[in-house]
Amino acid sequence: MNAPARRITIAIDGPAGSGKSTVARRVADAMGFMYIDSGAMYRAVALWALRQRIDPADAHRMEQLALAAAIRLEPGKVFLNGEEVTADLRTPEVSRAASVAATHAGVRRALVAKQRAVAETASVVMEGRDIGTVVFPQAHVKIFLDASPEERLRRRQAELEHAPPDLARQLAERDQRDRTRAESPLVQAEDAIYLDTTALNLDEVVEAVLAVIRKRLSNGASFVRTPETRGV
Repeated sequence: MNAPARRITIAIDGPAGSGKSTVARRVADAMGFMYIDSGAMYRAVALWALRQRIDPADAHRMEQLALAAAIRLEPGKVFLNGEEVTADLRTPEVSRAASVAATHAGVRRALVAKQRAVAETASVVMEGRDIGTVVFPQAHVKIFLDASPEERLRRRQAELEHAPPDLARQLAERDQRDRTRAESPLVQAEDAIYLDTTALNLDEVVEAVLAVIRKRLSNGASFVRTPETRGV
């Protein structure tokens, strides 16, 4: 008799520039799981705030936007209230606004609820800065990706078509905010596997993550298959 199907949650956390998004997307594709970019959700709310001329530091109004935002994630695309906004989410202005918005408890509560709702429908790989500690503390596999500050800066510069001259300062400030904020700070979950990717290329990081996942899920259980996932 086959083992009962179950939905699997993979949590990948780490600081800015550690490669979480690219690695999580590749891992999800390899496993046939849904990829959830939690950072894109914060960026979408920040983009909406900037368009509405709302100060990202205004906790009350930002929480209202986070609650009202209809965010849909598709492979390589992000939709906000029915509009594809993928190309608008990576500007320095949106990045700074998202970093500030993420410090508000109400914003995080609203988006965590949305993230958990998605994970109820499919097996997922979700990346962010508090996935294994706050969003999915019971995730089946937790991985914390890291790299040296110099390597994270190099990777972020490679991602951006026009990297700002003060990018190093921006990353340092982002690290400080992420690690010291009162609500859901960036910390490694006690049961997460730590991977220093400084000396690894993308393919090597992906294979290392997949090896951890295979080992943790080696009990042979089957997974829930949905239209969004292809199964294992």
